[in-house]
Amino acid sequence: MKSKGRKYDVLVAGELNMDLILAGMNHFPQRGKEILAPEMSLTLGSSSAIFASNLAVLGTSVCFIGKIGKDPFGNQVVKSLSEKGVEVSQITYSDTAKTGLTVALSYENERAMVTYPGAMLELKEEDITDDLLQSCSHLHVSSIFMQPALKNGMVSLFQRAKKAGLTTSLDTQWDPDEKWDCDWENLLPLVDVFMPNLEELKNITGQKEPEACINKIKDWVNIVAVKDGINGSLIGNNGKIFKQPAFINRQVKDTIGAGDSFNAGFIHQFIKDKPLKDCSELAAICGAVNTTFYGGTTAFGSKENVQKIALQQFNYHVNDL
Repeated sequence: MKSKGRKYDVLVAGELNMDLILAGMNHFPQRGKEILAPEMSLTLGSSSAIFASNLAVLGTSVCFIGKIGKDPFGNQVVKSLSEKGVEVSQITYSDTAKTGLTVALSYENERAMVTYPGAMLELKEEDITDDLLQSCSHLHVSSIFMQPALKNGMVSLFQRAKKAGLTTSLDTQWDPDEKWDCDWENLLPLVDVFMPNLEELKNITGQKEPEACINKIKDWVNIVAVKDGINGSLIGNNGKIFKQPAFINRQVKDTIGAGDSFNAGFIHQFIKDKPLKDCSELAAICGAVNTTFYGGTTAFGSKENVQKIALQQFNYHVNDL
């Protein structure tokens, strides 16, 4: 857990937005046509915030640094994170931009999203001070392509984190421009746990098969955890790859945030120096629990709630949280 003298287990640097989720449709909308959504919810969104919120619920101490607007959505973001125990004193307000918002369309196990980035475009590497890094044991960054100002300083940020003695993790998330341009060769060796999903990794590596994707970057990465929905995940380390089966939910509400919940379970165990099998197993059950409610954080109302859902719906005992 926390290194001696460090205040927080994990520092999350990333984007903040609310999610407006429309679900229960019979199909995705078509151009020029209108359909009805039987389900609607407004909840905390963004990969980084869902990860931070659910990680805190599991019992890890989390500090968040990010940007929001001076508006009701920004206030709700801070309130939602605070209620889950996340430290929010490092979240700052933009003078010019509004808080980000994602409109998410959820249909069966698929999703489509449109995001207004707003203030998330303003977070920069230099906003993350050495003093802040030194107050934490682990750094997690997500959605780098949604945060161009932060992406430009990623190598420097991770170099400073490693110099300060932190372990690190990275989830790229989707690139809206589909360019996938990043200094991977210099960045990935600084990342202790690289956490893309399979489609993202295919685009990053230019490979089609999962094992080929991992082999393409094996000389750069340390641990790689590749999420592949109901197919489970592939965990690679030191040239060895093993598969973590998924816990299948036959009555999925939506899949929004499932990957971020997977990340939360994995990192919760990783920072306690648990074996990779333990990390991937808790990650898998957290991802499955996420799908039992609409929104990325709803199922994670409390640690006890996560344990209850895991036992009742997946016959899995979540111990040692």
